[in-house]
Amino acid sequence: MERLRVEFTTEPFDLDEAPAHAVVAREVIQGAELDAVDVGPFGNTAEGRADAVLAAVDALLRRALEAGATRVSLQVNVIGDSR
Repeated sequence: MERLRVEFTTEPFDLDEAPAHAVVAREVIQGAELDAVDVGPFGNTAEGRADAVLAAVDALLRRALEAGATRVSLQVNVIGDSR
């Protein structure tokens, strides 16, 4: 099975306090069945099995938009095969 890496940010930015959409997106990723998660103020990355990453991206998009995100930027890369 392939492994994927997703990198994402949500907008609008607020440098004083993390907006609700950013908090929700991070919670989704941190709660997913992923192998590696790195969250930061200007970008977030996560890695795992393809099915787990794709499920997390689906949930991230839905919940971040519901929480007020006006833009979600993401990049998904194939990083290898876990067999």
